[in-house]
Amino acid sequence: MNSRTSQRVAVIGLGRFGMALARRLSQHGAEVIAIDRQHKLIEEICNDVAIAVRLDSSEEAALRSQEVERVDCVVVAIGENFEAALLTTAICKKNLKVPKVICRAQTTLHAEIFRQIGADEVIQPEQNAGEMVARRLAHPRIHDYVKLGDGFTIVELLAPSHFVGKTLKELNLRSTYRVNLIAIRRTTDTPDAEDQPVADQIISVPGPDDRIDASDILLLSGSDTALSNLPRK
Repeated sequence: MNSRTSQRVAVIGLGRFGMALARRLSQHGAEVIAIDRQHKLIEEICNDVAIAVRLDSSEEAALRSQEVERVDCVVVAIGENFEAALLTTAICKKNLKVPKVICRAQTTLHAEIFRQIGADEVIQPEQNAGEMVARRLAHPRIHDYVKLGDGFTIVELLAPSHFVGKTLKELNLRSTYRVNLIAIRRTTDTPDAEDQPVADQIISVPGPDDRIDASDILLLSGSDTALSNLPRK
């Protein structure tokens, strides 16, 4: 096999999720093999990815014909046909020995079954989207978040008004809220000498005397319970 620097990813199942994922991966420089049983979907994506091929992913020989065993990752994004998704996952993980297999699951039960047969990661897009919307509605100051594990999260939070003007020593976030401040992203509306926008300043190791500004974005980590108790205004 020729040496390469880009990730090679097979996306199997070109519904709305699979189609969007394949295109975005390709835009980010990955070498994408897009696979589906429907000729219409293959035609729709063929100009956007490295390889688009119509085949039955539940047949090992068909997958080997496209050298799927040589990819870095397979994403099984098959939606309605759970049996086909299950068989595809088993073939990719156990027979083809693909290093990483990610499965899209529609239910919690399906997610658990995928894990039982060896899937390295299981995602539930609808559930994840609902969780994201709920979190942002419940806490409007949250810009983004990353789940670290069961019950623990990193969030980007616009500084609450209660924090503004105070030093980290005065706030004592760890003791008061049981959260850790990882970094501060500080923006400014004041242009430089050449009237150009000034890039955000990242304070990666905030000290006790650092004072919070109204426009600061705080990168905080902690339990979901602790983070939910942060001021909302």
